[in-house]
Amino acid sequence: MNLIIDIGNSRAKVVVMDGDALINEYVAEGFSASLFDEIMASYPTISRAIIASTRGDEEATKEVVAMRISKVVIFKPATTPIPLENHYHTPETLGADRLAAAVGAQALKPNCDIMIVDFGTAITIDFVEGGAFKGGNISPGVTTRFRALADYTARLPRCYATDEVLDYGRTTKEAIEQGVMRGVEHEIRGYTETFLQKNGEKCIIFTGGDAKYFVKRIKNTIFADCEPVIFGLNRILNYNAERI
Repeated sequence: MNLIIDIGNSRAKVVVMDGDALINEYVAEGFSASLFDEIMASYPTISRAIIASTRGDEEATKEVVAMRISKVVIFKPATTPIPLENHYHTPETLGADRLAAAVGAQALKPNCDIMIVDFGTAITIDFVEGGAFKGGNISPGVTTRFRALADYTARLPRCYATDEVLDYGRTTKEAIEQGVMRGVEHEIRGYTETFLQKNGEKCIIFTGGDAKYFVKRIKNTIFADCEPVIFGLNRILNYNAERI
């Protein structure tokens, strides 16, 4: 069994994998020794682990994990071997989650060019084309946009994501909600239309906490319940099994 530890900006996700099957997942504000002990008590046959983090705490996490698991990989996009060409010019600055998602998406759709949109604290739009990770773009996420309007203006209220679709807001609250939600919608729709104009077999994958709001607004997209980051990290761990 494999243990996948994905520590993001706002939460940590720890997943138990058996082959390609997701057995169980745990979500917390961060990774802790108590959470790790709980998981190992339930799944003592876990023999390998991979750690990816956007917080810079990989080494501290490895110290905890290595007490119980001897084979541990810290995923670093600049140095960790992966089963995908990487054309990013500065891999040392590339988020581990972005590259892992590309690896996972390519495994899910091996014969397609892929656009992956991850709706998290930041929105990342990344591309796998011709069997290689080409790179992508980053913009503020939905919650980040709402927070910015509330924090950097004197009188605008804090608002939140909504399923409601209006042509225009009739109150300040509606105006903010629709401005953010439809702004993101049109932003991603533009990427989608440009991507689909290219030749070849295409696939668009939406993932992340806010993806559910946009998969029904924008056609020709797939909502990835399977979370390509997790499956990508699992694939990278298996790829490096003989090197550990």
